[in-house]
Amino acid sequence: MATDETIIDHVKKAIPVDEESLLLKPDSTVGLVIVDVVNGFCTVGSGNMAPTKPNEQISKMVEESAKLAREFCARKWPVFAFLDSHLPDVPEIPYPPHCIIGTQECELVPDLQWLESESCVTLMRKDCINGFVGSMEKDGSNVFVDWVKEKQIKVIAVVGICTDICVFDFVATVLSARNHSVLPPLEDVIVYSRGCATYDLPLHVAKDIKGAQAHPQELMHHVGLYMAKGRGAKVVSEVSFDP
Repeated sequence: MATDETIIDHVKKAIPVDEESLLLKPDSTVGLVIVDVVNGFCTVGSGNMAPTKPNEQISKMVEESAKLAREFCARKWPVFAFLDSHLPDVPEIPYPPHCIIGTQECELVPDLQWLESESCVTLMRKDCINGFVGSMEKDGSNVFVDWVKEKQIKVIAVVGICTDICVFDFVATVLSARNHSVLPPLEDVIVYSRGCATYDLPLHVAKDIKGAQAHPQELMHHVGLYMAKGRGAKVVSEVSFDP
């Protein structure tokens, strides 16, 4: 009988994700996008969508996201951070209530709270899975699109959670927008694999939750990266800076 480990190994062989490395030079026209690194998805016990116990993949994602953000802010390079934030009476089907406005669930994790005082950082609260859609304003403008144009960003590096949900939906939409000349001068979308994570809901747990789908963490993280690459993103496992 196949174990979860052998199944994942088989999937990775059947649909491999070839990862590159990224070197950022001083004259890089690059922006960092951080997707939903908030307590409600990352901090143990912080709501329905938070981990119930310490999770290595999520902890690593937070660490790498904070490290990358430090490097960008030290260089005064632009950073755009999405914060998932929902009204208590507006459901986001099929997920249970999460990241409710007015609670700590929708706030940045402790390791990233310092971003709130950085002049090069734009914070964007969103009430939907897709950050691109969540950036739309009532007047028809789009905060993310305006950020790319104002900062003249040619490359975005994306980190955050969940790899196969909010991160992927955002990346896929940005790539479509780029292909239709909605996002000049954007050229490339980079997904940093070690700076991404997703949640874990094993089958034996999901089957006892009405309406829930199994969501094995490592498998769905890999699938998210594979799908992003298939849409045209570059997936990298290492980001370095040329001093």
